[in-house]
Amino acid sequence: MKHSFKVYLLLIIALSLNGCLRGVPQYHVKPSEAFIPITAADISFADDLDTDSLELAIERSINYYDNAGRDKVYHVADRLVTSRQLKETLAEFRTILRQTVNKAELNKKIAAEFNVYRVAGTGGNSNALFTGYYEPLLEGSLERTEKYKYPLYRVPPDIIKKANQIGRIKDGKFVPYYSRREIDVEGVLQGKNLELVWVSDPVELFSLHIQGSGKIKLENGNILTVGFAQTNGRPFRSVTKFMLENGKIKDSEASYRHEFLRGKSDQEIYDVLSHNERYTFFRFLDNEPVGSLGEPVTPGRTIATDPDYFPEGALAFIRLRKPVFDENGKIKERVDFSRFVLNQDKGSAIMGPGRVDLFCGFGIEAENTAGTLKENGELYLLLKK
Repeated sequence: MKHSFKVYLLLIIALSLNGCLRGVPQYHVKPSEAFIPITAADISFADDLDTDSLELAIERSINYYDNAGRDKVYHVADRLVTSRQLKETLAEFRTILRQTVNKAELNKKIAAEFNVYRVAGTGGNSNALFTGYYEPLLEGSLERTEKYKYPLYRVPPDIIKKANQIGRIKDGKFVPYYSRREIDVEGVLQGKNLELVWVSDPVELFSLHIQGSGKIKLENGNILTVGFAQTNGRPFRSVTKFMLENGKIKDSEASYRHEFLRGKSDQEIYDVLSHNERYTFFRFLDNEPVGSLGEPVTPGRTIATDPDYFPEGALAFIRLRKPVFDENGKIKERVDFSRFVLNQDKGSAIMGPGRVDLFCGFGIEAENTAGTLKENGELYLLLKK
């Protein structure tokens, strides 16, 4: 009888598992001690931006959960959180946001309805490290001219993704794809009809590679939007660190590193830029640049984190300092600020818990902010109870 019962039980389990196989969730985010539960009542949830931009960012995350991100499950502290719960968090927060008339009431409702976790940095550091990225504007042409001679390339047809590697086939063997020097200096991709557009400044083009998306203004006034399509799979290396270590700039000049390269010859420029072997390939975008979720990024509201640690699309709250500039674009002071943000992007240099890149938007002010933002601050994750 016991034997028959065991067989029957195993049969039920097998049938149950078989019926659920198609619904097995995709587990994401490494189990981590980076999420520390805190008392929400101890935080002042002040926001320095407009509500419309916040609602727009929320809508984009909800759209992600309704589509590509609908089956994912994440580890947060000692619990598993589904994309459905993350969507419910956003829906509840949006309702509260629309019904709340002042900050005190908002603080009270968040404390009542949400669990809040502080995200610790690497190595036991309680603070997160914040940097910024932006959408550059370059001058360009759809045809190569003496002024516009630095190309943006589309994804080459010989690039291959194999497991977690990117490369190409050479003599029947899988090898790393061409480096930045091989592409920009040796011209290995020239004459293959891979150019999307040409621009006038190699240093600004390098910034576009780092930022991942931007706008190209043509001579007739039309503006094209380009976005990330693929990389060559090579390692990312900091050009700023390279310049500091080689005495080309001082610590105080690190935020204005591009100024050192302006006016230099192409050879001098590429000797520096080629230190970063990673190369970005682009595509034209019909609308706004999109983040890693496939949704448009929102200026001031989108953050990029390491998707191995932080739930994609999730609602977060940040507190840190931002630079304030004078009329010449130089920093005159740094002031405290805080705001709600959505985790909607990732970056090759954004690795580990407590590492955050804030999307600063488009234009000169965004460029100045992103280029000078390197602050320790606080990162919080909000989840509906």
